[in-house]
Amino acid sequence: MSLVRSLYCSVCGSFGMLLFGSTALDRVQITTGSIGTNSVETSSIEMRAVDSVDECMAERSCIDRYLWSLYERTRKIDMIKVPEQREVMVKRKGKTRIVTKTITKLVEEDFTWKDPHAAERAGMSPMDYVIGGMDPSFRVTLYHALRALDDAGLMPGITSAFRDDYRQTIATGHKAQADRSYHGGSFRGGYGYGLAADIVSVKGETRAERLASSGQLWKWIDTHENDLGIGRPYLDRDAPHIAPIGGKEYAAHRGEPNTQHAQSKAKKRQRLALHNDQSMSKRARMARPSRAQSRLQTRST
Repeated sequence: MSLVRSLYCSVCGSFGMLLFGSTALDRVQITTGSIGTNSVETSSIEMRAVDSVDECMAERSCIDRYLWSLYERTRKIDMIKVPEQREVMVKRKGKTRIVTKTITKLVEEDFTWKDPHAAERAGMSPMDYVIGGMDPSFRVTLYHALRALDDAGLMPGITSAFRDDYRQTIATGHKAQADRSYHGGSFRGGYGYGLAADIVSVKGETRAERLASSGQLWKWIDTHENDLGIGRPYLDRDAPHIAPIGGKEYAAHRGEPNTQHAQSKAKKRQRLALHNDQSMSKRARMARPSRAQSRLQTRST
């Protein structure tokens, strides 16, 4: 009888833990709104529920849900350069003429629609497209890095993760060729091989405040990149872009700085040596007497 009672308690305990874990996971899901300008704000995300994913780290879905929650809470707004042609009057040689000048303006762009549009085109849900398209091991690294940033009070958010060739063609600003993007271009392996994400800080009420917070977040990454496992390959040329520090993209732009410096110095020495050789040859030609001078010298002797 005691054995049966023990087994009964054991089963009840396991069932209770299963219900608890299921309830915690259900609370992680964001059900209010879809991706858009009315996306879930930071304050509405139950971060205590997100913390429960530590109990099921073996489950990939837990990591994906956390990354998705950070994607959903982030506004997708950027400043882009838009060329505008205007006709202006100018004076040239005393005459007034009308010419067309191209003026570049900075315009605020809401690119929230781009990922859902690309996901629909690929026949996927936005979450499966944006998060599922990243390399599984990179997702784990990114998860731990973002949790560390969150614990530091920097409130990270994801503006972009996986991007296929089509999504890359409609991206603006600093970007690679459509098929060569480390976000998931076909040349890099495509879906499931994305090794890049764009992250900012959602801390602040205004865009200026969030921009300042993002600057602090990026500096924090630069300082702790070896511990986080992620870094910024292009630094401030493409500030939000992060990638694994052991990856090809990081190595191509930030790796082996001493070797790159040595190669640069070697090329500089080669150019200097070539310049010196050309200068010496020129001086030698100038110092060599001409045929007329040689004949004159021969006659005089």
